[in-house]
Amino acid sequence: MSNESTSKVKPWITNYEKGVPADVDYEDVCIPEFLNRSAEMFPNKMALLFQGCQVTYRDLKVLVDRFATCLTDLGVEKGDRVAILLPNLIPTVVSYYAILKIGAVSVMNNPLYTDRELEHQFNDSESKILITLDLLGNRMIDLRPKTKIKQIIYTSIGDYLPFPKNLIFPLVAKKKQLAADVKDASNVYKWKDILGKYNPTPPQVELSHDDLAMLQYTGGTTGISKGVMLTHGNLSKQIQQCAAWFPKFNKGEEIMLGALPFFHVFGLTVTMNFAIYNGWGDVLVPKPQPQPLLETIGKFKPTFAPLVPTMYIGMLNHPDFAKTDMTSIKGCFSGSAPLPIETIKEFEKMTGSIIVEGFGMTESSPVTHINPFDGGPRKIGSIGVPICATDAKVLSLEDLETEVPVGEIGELVVKGPQVMQGYWNRPDATAETIKDGWLYTGDIAKVDEDGYFFIVDRKKDMIITGGYNVYPRDIEEVFFEHPAVQEATAIGIPHDIRGEVVKVFVVPREGDDVTEEEIMDFVKEKLAKYKWPEQIEFRKELPKTNVGKVLKKDLRAEELAKK
Repeated sequence: MSNESTSKVKPWITNYEKGVPADVDYEDVCIPEFLNRSAEMFPNKMALLFQGCQVTYRDLKVLVDRFATCLTDLGVEKGDRVAILLPNLIPTVVSYYAILKIGAVSVMNNPLYTDRELEHQFNDSESKILITLDLLGNRMIDLRPKTKIKQIIYTSIGDYLPFPKNLIFPLVAKKKQLAADVKDASNVYKWKDILGKYNPTPPQVELSHDDLAMLQYTGGTTGISKGVMLTHGNLSKQIQQCAAWFPKFNKGEEIMLGALPFFHVFGLTVTMNFAIYNGWGDVLVPKPQPQPLLETIGKFKPTFAPLVPTMYIGMLNHPDFAKTDMTSIKGCFSGSAPLPIETIKEFEKMTGSIIVEGFGMTESSPVTHINPFDGGPRKIGSIGVPICATDAKVLSLEDLETEVPVGEIGELVVKGPQVMQGYWNRPDATAETIKDGWLYTGDIAKVDEDGYFFIVDRKKDMIITGGYNVYPRDIEEVFFEHPAVQEATAIGIPHDIRGEVVKVFVVPREGDDVTEEEIMDFVKEKLAKYKWPEQIEFRKELPKTNVGKVLKKDLRAEELAKK
């Protein structure tokens, strides 16, 4: 295969589902306009459903316009960054669309992050306003002086509940740790109080595909969390690519299972923006554990379900799975990690649905590859083929320039309109990742004669646990802060349900008799829970290269040999 052949021949196009185009005739429309259109076409249709509380598309547009007016009054201007720290709630969607509508930049943050992690993202993005949850309110008030955040707006799970849940919630919420009192502080506002003060009359702000829409933070093997710059064009064209890929799903006719977290680009694009573009109902699941997932599916009958492998495996292993009617689901999309073959077979058998696996990165908005959904061949274990208007090839690991022949491994590189503009304030990192428009993924892959791609290994040492990306250096840096730790290295080890979990190898300082419990107590306060090591192993030394680099691959091989 020559250096040009993959891009010119594109063998994958012949395997596209019937009706899926090789390219997309993009509309020059930005994300907020998608909501305006759906509100015009489907004003009375359910847009969002949370715990039985329904918001129509007409209602959603009004809420967005009110909050856009509010943000403007608080001093937010085009280009300003506004941080969102929320699970999948109605205010999450409202905030995001309001921020984009006035030309500001959304900064999505994971509510599971520690103050240390959030402080970096708030400061790096220079966010002016924070929208968060009452459960996090006091922490964020205490953190605010270390950042440039001026105002904090907090919502509550109880802000949008149907009768009689709205009456019961205040009586039981605090006892169940579903709500909290937020202390008095200047420039701190309750969501419903401040929203009620504004009319839905935001200023008209001209948006273009070149305007920055959001900063989505991602980590790296360096341990430095970087802000991925995604424009309105990146996001809009990605949604239009997704719409072209699923031609059998009609506008206004489906119900999305809103389980993937919106603070992650996979959930934001595929579960939130794609649903609003199509005028679909979106059933929000703020805590996507097996039981609430099964309850939601059984009660609200979603038809489209993008999930990560942990969610599929968790539901299959739950005692209520067999008695839950899941036949409403027509299609499922799985990403973030490989889905076991047996899981695919069993889930499809029980539901009658089709699961297609795909691939993406934060840096590509995120989707670049998907298996054909209906009509084109699916290849189990493959990430599929490049989606419409997307190129991909595999480059030699020796020079990262020469395209390798079919079946040989190398680094996967991709090109398309969904590829980021770069990393926020990090031109060097941008230059390393994007070359001549090609995004260097850091993943080792191969491609077959049909144009299907397979991820063989990760060039980077990233660990994917329960659908979350965990970067070893983040963990190692915290371990190195412990006075009894001389060396530490983190790897991912296989786990039946979560895909991988973290294991840390520690070399204690000579003379220090530190215990696993002592170290865990130290790191728990500094790392989000899903980053906590499942295992800690103490060693006298770590395997290293001649230049002193820890041989993680040797440690992984040791762990695999134990299985």
